[in-house]
Amino acid sequence: MIPYTGTLRSMRNFALNIPRSLQQHPPPTLSRDAKQRLRVLDWYRSHQENARWTCRHFGISPDTFYRWKRRYNPKALTTLESRSHRPHHLRQPTWSPELATAVLQLRRENPRWGKEKLTRLLPAQGWDVSVSMVGRILTHLKATGQLRETPGPGVSVVRRPVVRPYAVRKPKDYRPTQPGDLVQVDTLDLRPLPGVVLKQFTARDVISRWDVLRVGTQATAAAATRFLDDLQARMPFPIRALQIDGGSEWMATFEQACQARGIRLFVLPPHSPKLNGCVERANRTHTEEFWECYDGDLDVASARVALLAWEHRYNTVRPHQALGYLTPQQFLQQFYLACKEKSVRDLLD
Repeated sequence: MIPYTGTLRSMRNFALNIPRSLQQHPPPTLSRDAKQRLRVLDWYRSHQENARWTCRHFGISPDTFYRWKRRYNPKALTTLESRSHRPHHLRQPTWSPELATAVLQLRRENPRWGKEKLTRLLPAQGWDVSVSMVGRILTHLKATGQLRETPGPGVSVVRRPVVRPYAVRKPKDYRPTQPGDLVQVDTLDLRPLPGVVLKQFTARDVISRWDVLRVGTQATAAAATRFLDDLQARMPFPIRALQIDGGSEWMATFEQACQARGIRLFVLPPHSPKLNGCVERANRTHTEEFWECYDGDLDVASARVALLAWEHRYNTVRPHQALGYLTPQQFLQQFYLACKEKSVRDLLD
């Protein structure tokens, strides 16, 4: 076989007279960058091998040109291809396989929790690691195919338009200072499948972030009244005030029930979801971390059991960023302990 020793121009001339038997082994296919470098060297050889002239003509630096020239081998045009910039020595993982397995198991159990929340749960299993290391482990697990993000089933969250034409604002001087002073409630439309519509009632205490949830098929005043029963039974403190939007489910029997039980009722003005920000954020959390990961039956009985288990996990296991990565249960324990110590100090004083 006759070796090819020319540049791009001579390559074209040589191809005109190449024997048919040699056409079975054509020159290697070059990338766009390699062809450009070959064109530069071809121009250099055809113009008195003047490097400065070549650099000015193509607008490249002398260092770049001489680097290409040193690499160039006429018998191996692939020497003009771009080289890998990967380091010769890569940083090796500093975590153990057991730690990676623990992180992987926690993430599979809680597919929507980030590295900060997972880090708070690892000490219970005997691991004391940093948030950045957990982040690197998650990245490694994804890159190696051991961890795959859970695709959401496409739950459509629809906020109903406000239909009540009036609103009563919370008094400006009302400031919640302890759990139960203000509990925000809201409803959420869930449409996991065509023709399947579920209604979720959500309540969140603005101090402790303790949540109570209930799912059904209707968002009526009667259903809201039943949710009020659940709310008083499952909140670990007395409820002194509720804050609602202008939905019709919060009228009629629900308002009457609140009045009969001595619970203050604050109604937001129209088109003001930002004033109910805590429970709006709760709806997003439960949508992303429960409903988009839920693969059970969609009948009300099954969904209600699963949602109740998630409510318990949310209040007692899931670290909450707004609480300094405490769970609502841990926050309440510390809150009441601090109140007790303050009362003792006041008595001693």
